[in-house]
Amino acid sequence: MPVDSTPAARRLAALSLGAQAVILVGFAVFYIYELSIGEGSDAVRVVMSALVIALGGIGLAVVTRGWLRGSWWPRTPTIVWSLLLLPVGWGLIQGTKTLVGWLVVGVALVTALAAVAAKEPETVVEPGEPGEQSA
Repeated sequence: MPVDSTPAARRLAALSLGAQAVILVGFAVFYIYELSIGEGSDAVRVVMSALVIALGGIGLAVVTRGWLRGSWWPRTPTIVWSLLLLPVGWGLIQGTKTLVGWLVVGVALVTALAAVAAKEPETVVEPGEPGEQSA
């Protein structure tokens, strides 16, 4: 039975990634909505952008599910995703979206730190379970 020494860090990572997943899927839906009202300049570009954004959101949802199930594998994708967000946030800060940029940087740092703080679950063997050593 896995015993997690840092459930708060795991929940924070899951919460942050889950929110990011919802936001990405929301952007994909917004792109399609804009296309439906005639705002998109190139239908193929808009649909492909929405598809890529939706796939990113679905990927983050899968990683979130891994955190919530107590798996260990979500740590690396969480850290990599968070590190990829840092230049995005920095670009927004340098541009005209300073507040949004700082928000992206802050969320990326909190998510990465939560993933790093989440220790690998220790496996505890209960009496009578396979793997138990007899004395």
